[in-house]
Amino acid sequence: MNTPKKYLPLILGMAIAAGIFIGGKLNFTDAPDRLFTSNSKKDKLNRLIDYIDYEYVDDVNTDSIVDVTVNGILENLDPHSVYIPEEDMQRVSENMKGDFVGIGISFYPYKDSIAVIRAVTGGPSEKSGIQGGDRILYANGESLFGKDLSNETIVSKLKGSIDTDVNLKVYRKGELELLDFKVTRDHVPIKSIDAAYMLTDDLGYIKINRFAESTYKEFKQELKRLKKRGATQMALDLRQNPGGFLNIAEQIVDEFLEDDKLILFTKNKRGHIEKSFATKKGAFENGNVFVLIDENSASASEIVAGALQDNDKGTIVGRRSYGKGLVQREMELGDGSAVRLTVSRYYTPTGRSIQRSYKNGNSDYYDEYFSRLDSGELLDPEKIQVADSLKFITPKGKVVYGGGGIIPDVFVPLDLSMQNETFIFLNQTGFINYFVFEELDKQREAYDNLTQEDFIKDFIITDDVVQDFQDYLRERLSRKITFLTFKTEIKLYIKAALGEQLFGNGTYEKVINHQDIMIEEVIKLSAAN
Repeated sequence: MNTPKKYLPLILGMAIAAGIFIGGKLNFTDAPDRLFTSNSKKDKLNRLIDYIDYEYVDDVNTDSIVDVTVNGILENLDPHSVYIPEEDMQRVSENMKGDFVGIGISFYPYKDSIAVIRAVTGGPSEKSGIQGGDRILYANGESLFGKDLSNETIVSKLKGSIDTDVNLKVYRKGELELLDFKVTRDHVPIKSIDAAYMLTDDLGYIKINRFAESTYKEFKQELKRLKKRGATQMALDLRQNPGGFLNIAEQIVDEFLEDDKLILFTKNKRGHIEKSFATKKGAFENGNVFVLIDENSASASEIVAGALQDNDKGTIVGRRSYGKGLVQREMELGDGSAVRLTVSRYYTPTGRSIQRSYKNGNSDYYDEYFSRLDSGELLDPEKIQVADSLKFITPKGKVVYGGGGIIPDVFVPLDLSMQNETFIFLNQTGFINYFVFEELDKQREAYDNLTQEDFIKDFIITDDVVQDFQDYLRERLSRKITFLTFKTEIKLYIKAALGEQLFGNGTYEKVINHQDIMIEEVIKLSAAN
């Protein structure tokens, strides 16, 4: 339809007026986001950075100033809104995706060379013939030995684009000459399932270390395999699991819940609510499930535990979980960096928010473990503080509480035998793994005929090995360390580390679980069903 000519002057006048208004707002030295808005606070920040960039007496990296500024802003929001610099984005992305492109080895910079601890099962290096104990000396003619070789340099020479080749020269003990290997880079999985095996004839066990993109697929495969082996009950170990993708947690819960059962709901600042329901026939709806949690089970781990608890499905075993009920969304900042910004809160099916308070600042928030330890709640469930105002009731009448983590149905205290400061230090610094590698490297062939099953069942770490470890630490730390009070625990972890380096495939967890009091409790509970 044609516009009548009598309206043209009016339309032209409105267009000119709008042009004058917009032109008055425009400042062509400003950023594009200021085209239609004027924000004095944004202007102030941008102007300060410009002043520093152009006028400050010394040269300053303004990018670093911006990074500090962004971090400062986020720290004033909540503990879980975080900034991811450009240089960290690839690593973070790979970890959450569940794989990376590379040659597929775990390595240890040992005596100025790259010592292979293990080749990833099914990965490019294993397929090419690389073995544990090998020293990679050259990659495409470039040396990979020397005192000043950093981990970053090593990784940069071994990683690369998919389907590209890297020619390696390798020293192998017993061989007179260096060995040549051509390894084709490929996707290498970063497993989120640490172990999956049968604890008893009918009780399966799956340990999940995080909720990555690949986790649900891994979980489904292991669940199917364990069901074939006779699992009618399942122990889902989420201890030390910091969380990950919310939708992956929902998918795993869906395997245990009947159709149309509420899994969780989220609410944003505008009050918009989104609900998630079980949608399909789950693979374990009729089986009994035990969920193991502790004070470091957070976020997506708590979604799983909370959804099952509130639907009266299974039993939650362990200690009060972390208490993270906030949902983040990753947003790109245009320069390769990103921010994970809290955009909503999630609630369990009964309506619980399990987010603990962060009103006293991030430092106090992250130190809560010590507060729990000091209060005695890690040893006695009666010391867990709850508020009657945050009491909720499940469909079958079970009382549950919000306000700071998931409180388990069956409490298992902290195993104090594992809480020695020296012991914790050794685990965190990797000294146990390094010692085991060096001892294994002396006589690797002695384990050639040993199976994983025989190792777990019969292999013994002697007092002499413990003494060797003490000598090893004395040499490297320049101080005397003895294990009089926790020799049994040291033997256990040395054996677990040795088993993992020899066999992989969840050997570490299989060894540790033999003396795990929470596992013992779950086995007792399963036997009573």
